[in-house]
Amino acid sequence: MEKMIAGKSISFNEEGFMTNFSQWDKSVGEELAKENEINLTPRHWEVLTFIQDEVKNEKALSIRMIGKSGVVDIKEFYALFPNAPLKTATKIAGVPKPASCI
Repeated sequence: MEKMIAGKSISFNEEGFMTNFSQWDKSVGEELAKENEINLTPRHWEVLTFIQDEVKNEKALSIRMIGKSGVVDIKEFYALFPNAPLKTATKIAGVPKPASCI
């Protein structure tokens, strides 16, 4: 399905994950964060950039892996992205749904 985000037509799957990362930019990320009731701070951006880099390097994402990354601990990850942190963060980052998300 297509949806207008930040003045652009963006492709999403039925679960709300972007299907084409090349359509993502910071303005899209900002709008997706607003949809999830999150005001992005520099700390959020650090985590989102880490997630994007890990996906680009074909690493499997999980809350445990992110917590052990040294970028953010699990407690802070939940504080930054309170509702379903991995699912929410990956949606905002514009990457595919992690296999570890139900």
